[in-house]
Amino acid sequence: MLFKRRKEPCLRERLRVALWPRRSVGRSLRYFGKRVLRLRATPHAIATGFACGIFAAFIPLLGVHIAVALTIAWLIGGNIAAAVIGTTLGNPLVLPFIWAATLEVGRFVLTGSLTGEPLPPHLGAMLRHLDFLVLWQPLIKPMLIGAVPLGLIAALLIYFPVRWTVAKFQHRRHKAAFHLEKAT
Repeated sequence: MLFKRRKEPCLRERLRVALWPRRSVGRSLRYFGKRVLRLRATPHAIATGFACGIFAAFIPLLGVHIAVALTIAWLIGGNIAAAVIGTTLGNPLVLPFIWAATLEVGRFVLTGSLTGEPLPPHLGAMLRHLDFLVLWQPLIKPMLIGAVPLGLIAALLIYFPVRWTVAKFQHRRHKAAFHLEKAT
């Protein structure tokens, strides 16, 4: 193959690159932005799909983000590829902040006050065993409840700028293609 590596990276190197890209996080974000812009769909469908991915990134259950994003995007007519790209918000660098916010918002919704009961002191032992039924009341239930309003707010906030940017990009591209066609 033309661009194949001579030596495949080890697991440690692949994990390092997944958490902190070689060229920088900014370059990776620009790459994802270009991927979204170059999708072939209406600006509404692309923005809707991307917003579905952002919403799904707030769900605290690992491994279900893409499935939820694809399902919601399919149900409301969003672009599937944009939904998958939108779930990249839920990366290991951002997830702790998202989880903390969803937990606090969920606890506020459930109790009605910001000074709810503290987390159990044996939470570390509970997390080590990963017993779903034991973790449901103090962690999972408030995080799921808090994920809905935060995910909806984030999705609404991202929808309009993405739609505007995609529409502008597609208009510029169409205009350039028209001028190129007219010149030949």
